[in-house]
Amino acid sequence: MANPIQELIAKRAAKEVADGQIINLGIGIPTLVAKYVENDNVHFHTENGMLGVVGVDEEDIDPNVVNAGKMPVGEAIGSSFFNSAESFGMIRGGHVDVAILGVLQVDEQARIANWAVPGKNIIGVGGAMDLLIGAQKVIVTMTHTSKDGKSKILKNCTYPITSTRSVDTIITEMAVFNYVDGQLHLVELMPEVTLQQVEASTEASFVNALK
Repeated sequence: MANPIQELIAKRAAKEVADGQIINLGIGIPTLVAKYVENDNVHFHTENGMLGVVGVDEEDIDPNVVNAGKMPVGEAIGSSFFNSAESFGMIRGGHVDVAILGVLQVDEQARIANWAVPGKNIIGVGGAMDLLIGAQKVIVTMTHTSKDGKSKILKNCTYPITSTRSVDTIITEMAVFNYVDGQLHLVELMPEVTLQQVEASTEASFVNALK
C-alpha cells in the first residue's frame, strides 16, 4: 500500500500528462501515476515490450503480463506486445513523449542519480539511461528529503549520475521545479507548504518563479 506522500506526488505528476501522449512510467512512485490520469487517450509504455498498460484487479492477474518492474499489469483494448529490442528502439528513436522516473537524487543541473548506491546491491539502471536520452520530456517524482531529513535536491549528486541529460520537471511532496535556461525554477508549492520550508529543505540553489 502506497503512503499518502507517494500518492500526493503521483497525483500531481498526473497533471503533466496530455492527450494522446505515450508515457513510460518508472519503478516506485511513477507506477501510481496512471490511476490519477483521467484522459483515456493516453498510452502507457513499458520497456519490456508493451504499449497499452493499464491497472489490473487481483483476480485478473496473468503472471505472464508484467511491467519492467515485474509487477502485474493489465492490457488496454488495442494494446500491443513486442520484444525488448523493439521497445528500446522506440525509446531511442524518440517515440516516447514523456518518461516519469523515480530517483534517488537530483543535482543543481537537474541531472539525476537513480541506479546505484555505493556499497549497496540494488536493482540497477534498467531503461533509465535510454529514457533520459530518448524521451521528449522527463519528469522525476521523489520525496524531497531522505529518511534522516537531508535534502535529495543537491548541489552535486553524491551517487553516480544516470545521464548528463537534465530532466525537465521535478515533483516532490513539497514543491514542483522546472529546469529552465540552466537553472532550477521553483514554480509551485504543494498544499500547506511554505517557501521557507522549501528553502530549508533544498541544498541546490534555485530561482523563485512562484506566481
